[in-house]
Amino acid sequence: MTYETLRYDVTDGILTLTLDRPEQMNSFTVTMADELEAAFRRASEDDEVRAIVVTGAGKAFCAGMDLTREGNVFGLDESQSPTLDDLRERRDDPAIADGVRDTGGRVTLAIFECKKPVIAAVNGAAVGIGATMLCAMDVRLASEKARIGFVFGRIGITPEAASTWFLPRIVGISQALEWIYSADILTAEEAREGGLVKSVHPADELLDAAYALAHKFTRNRSPVGVALARQMLYRNSAAPHPMVAHEVDSLSMFYTSIGDGKEGVAAFLEKRDPEFTSKASEMPPFHPW
Repeated sequence: MTYETLRYDVTDGILTLTLDRPEQMNSFTVTMADELEAAFRRASEDDEVRAIVVTGAGKAFCAGMDLTREGNVFGLDESQSPTLDDLRERRDDPAIADGVRDTGGRVTLAIFECKKPVIAAVNGAAVGIGATMLCAMDVRLASEKARIGFVFGRIGITPEAASTWFLPRIVGISQALEWIYSADILTAEEAREGGLVKSVHPADELLDAAYALAHKFTRNRSPVGVALARQMLYRNSAAPHPMVAHEVDSLSMFYTSIGDGKEGVAAFLEKRDPEFTSKASEMPPFHPW
């Protein structure tokens, strides 16, 4: 599969997904949204991919929406008057899917549903959708040159990409509100201090740090175990009662214990590295719950 706005490169089990419009600072378009959604869904089912590192070509990560488009710059159909019922009942209707649904949200929902760890390597400017798409990724590393901004207030719109669900879970409600209200451009260190970024690196060391983390997450790890753990943490942490987690925990423990768990126990007792054989493309029957 070829892409107009991305590069999809798999080496040693790690997919490097590169936003690739460097002359436009990797600004976001409807085409990029479609390709990112497709790429994350492809990677989720690709057993050659164990983890994903997302970065930008050139000097920027993603400088937000490409505001040079004619008409509605977000690609929305202004002839409609959509309601919540339309989104709930007609979500996949082309009129709603293409003309109403937030393009960034389609991307972050694909990230949310992905079965592989997702690491952001923020190499430069990440503003607007460039910032909010980061919130759906598991860990964010930043270059010293990174600048991150939830700048929606500056142009009179609201946060998108389901970031009002993700961001408070990462940094807390007060910090999230402060960043949204102020629309400030954060330095990499400010983003780290606020809890959005795990660590800050010299520009030439950023990808190596991201790859090291990706291998740490996947080496000698069960593909199905990792996939289930990722989905359990995201979904169960938002559940209304711990009984929901208990139900899912019970099924996940049952199926992993009769799968890769047997090899894991044997390897532990025999003091050797495990040789797991499960595939994330072949999940237990209760997934997705």
